[in-house]
Amino acid sequence: MIAANRRSPLLDWISLFGSLGTLLCCALPSLLVLVGLGATVASLLSMAPWLVTLSRHKGCVFALSGVLIGSDLVYVYLLAPRLRARGDACGTGGSIACDPVTATSRVLLWISLAVYAVGFFTAFLLGPMLTLG
Repeated sequence: MIAANRRSPLLDWISLFGSLGTLLCCALPSLLVLVGLGATVASLLSMAPWLVTLSRHKGCVFALSGVLIGSDLVYVYLLAPRLRARGDACGTGGSIACDPVTATSRVLLWISLAVYAVGFFTAFLLGPMLTLG
C-alpha cells in the first residue's frame, strides 16, 4: 500500500497552501493597513482582486483550512505511525523510505499551523483587541 505514503505529502501541501490562503486574504491586508500601508493594500487588491472575494468569505476559508490542517494532524500523528508499524505505508523500502517523507510532512504541517495561527490572530482577534484598548 504505497498510496498511503503518497497521500501524506499531498495533505501537507494542501494544508500549507490553505493556510497561506488565509494569510493572504485576511491577515496580510489587515496587518499592512495597521502599520499605515493602505496604498500597498490598494495596489495589492488591484493586482489580485480575487483576494476581496476570499476576505468576504473569511469564515469559510478559515474553517476549511482548519479542517485540512486538523485532518493532516490526525494523519501524520495517528494514522501514519499505525500504518508504518503494520508495514503498510513504506512499501519495499522499509522504514528508511518513510523517514524523509515523514520529516518533510511534519515540517510542512507545523509551518502550516504557524501560518494559520498568525492569520487567525490577525483576522479575528487583533481588531477586537485594538478596539478594547
